[in-house]
Amino acid sequence: MAFNAGAPDGERRIGTSLAEINIIPLVDVVLVLLLIFMLTAPMMYRGIDVNLPRAAAKPTAVEERLVLTLTKDHALYLNDKRIAPGTLDTSLRAAFQNRTDKTLYLKADSGLAYGAVIETMDQVRRAGIERLGMVTEPARER
Repeated sequence: MAFNAGAPDGERRIGTSLAEINIIPLVDVVLVLLLIFMLTAPMMYRGIDVNLPRAAAKPTAVEERLVLTLTKDHALYLNDKRIAPGTLDTSLRAAFQNRTDKTLYLKADSGLAYGAVIETMDQVRRAGIERLGMVTEPARER
């Protein structure tokens, strides 16, 4: 109960309000809304039923990722094929000639000098590669 300091003998003054919020009706409404959304959500993503035609063509193949690896001794590998340092530009242009996804992933040894990695990245950009991703190892949690 609320404590009323001004009223003698527990009398209640007219016009005072109870400062407690009744939460039970709010919880009831929220639970009803939760049930309604849980029941109707799967129906919203169902889509329209359509009988699709059959096709003899094979599904489109997903392109393989191309990874350029730069080892500690400055050797270059495109996926598992070794590339001579002077032919990186032509090898990349040939590899990306018929590809729609112009993304290359660069995996460089952590012991390499910063300049060697930047120089390789510059050669990749000059070869016309639009997107370059860096492959890293996740940090260990302590």
